[in-house]
Amino acid sequence: MKIVTDCAADMPFEEREALGIVEAPLYIQFPEGEVSSAEITADEFYDRLEAMRPAIPTTSLPSEGVFFGIFNKLAETSKQIMSLHISSGLSGTFNSAKKGGEQVKSAEVIAVDTMTLSGGERFQVLAAAWAARAGWSKQAILDRLSQIRASTEVIYTLETLEYLARGGRIGRVQALAGSLLKIKPVIRVDTSDGKYSTVGKNRTIQQSLANITDHIVNMYGSIPVWVTVLHGRLSESADTLAKSLSDKLNIKKLEILRISPVLGVHTGPGIVGVAVLPMNLVEDLQ
Repeated sequence: MKIVTDCAADMPFEEREALGIVEAPLYIQFPEGEVSSAEITADEFYDRLEAMRPAIPTTSLPSEGVFFGIFNKLAETSKQIMSLHISSGLSGTFNSAKKGGEQVKSAEVIAVDTMTLSGGERFQVLAAAWAARAGWSKQAILDRLSQIRASTEVIYTLETLEYLARGGRIGRVQALAGSLLKIKPVIRVDTSDGKYSTVGKNRTIQQSLANITDHIVNMYGSIPVWVTVLHGRLSESADTLAKSLSDKLNIKKLEILRISPVLGVHTGPGIVGVAVLPMNLVEDLQ
């Protein structure tokens, strides 16, 4: 079985290469032209983003034709393909992959809506890749992904709601917009529908980080967990969050990664958050 995902999973290149994971391109539209999110570093992207304010770039997802091309090529060597994507509640990528997969005649394409993004999406992609490597059946993999989806929390805070508001991605956090753009919201991805919802509102990033820590501790208590802290351009805040969580959780694996530029379009550089997963859901796969 071959595994496909998109760059919204925030997977390091070396990780994808080691597991043979194929990444479908997501594109950033700058005034001077289109750039694949995979071909621009986080810092290059944020430099360009800040230079063009108050304008912002837009993003575009792979067409069903692009997905068909990816799947058809993979079908030459594999008769099963699992394609896992950013929440359909936040992007049309999953639907595009599903339609592209339906056109493939020489292999079975299983499109999976992860109902999340970033580190939460990555957990599912890694689990699928490890399970496929171990020879698990399609149904066994899908069952484990369902467990992971239900048990993963993705939560973050932003320096400003400006980028979410301009990009029209604010959804159920729109009540915080307008005059409250200076609020530092705490936003989670609700895996029941894969959309954003607000957990808290604070005046400072420090208060939001404390809010995130309390939320995660209340959810996971003392069970062993895998923690992925992610940020745009807030390395000090990421370090602070990692330290705070380390002090209060039973962390078996901790890492700090950067947010993909394609997600940064909608958040700006001032984002820091965390994805958390109970370790027992993947420790038999690694």
